[in-house]
Amino acid sequence: MTAQPSLVLMGVSGAGKTVVGRDAAARAGVAFLDADDLHPAANVAKMASGQPLNDADRAPWLDAVGAALRDHRPCVMACSALKRSYRARLRELAPGALFALLEVPRPVLEQRLASREGHYMPPSLLDSQLATLESPAPGELVTVLDGEASIPELAQQVAHLLASAARRDLA
Repeated sequence: MTAQPSLVLMGVSGAGKTVVGRDAAARAGVAFLDADDLHPAANVAKMASGQPLNDADRAPWLDAVGAALRDHRPCVMACSALKRSYRARLRELAPGALFALLEVPRPVLEQRLASREGHYMPPSLLDSQLATLESPAPGELVTVLDGEASIPELAQQVAHLLASAARRDLA
């Protein structure tokens, strides 16, 4: 029997990762972690000033996210995980981690970001996030969810993914 996996709830800024992830974690009875809390201060300052992060900025952050996924298993982790290479790095650090993408149309993202308060990520960075996002490759094992569904519905779907994986591990 292997340890129950963690799940990365991924997508661009405004997709609903945090709100859905918190609800999903509560439903599944696991910890919730937000990768935003693991960014070094320099990354936060860069994003807050409207500058997108590059791969070099993200490398130590991804290592911290991967370590948290491994060390807090099982959990739900809200993390953009925009590129396939980022997801591959997280899988190296936390083998067995599941991934689910909240897919949301741009106009909905813009509306959500315009009404969001208290987050360091300005709406102006949406373009860079959308440009960086790499759709899951065939065989990458990323569950794509309709990010326009209700928060309770999405949270239930994510909790179900975790429960299904746990049942497979017990079989």
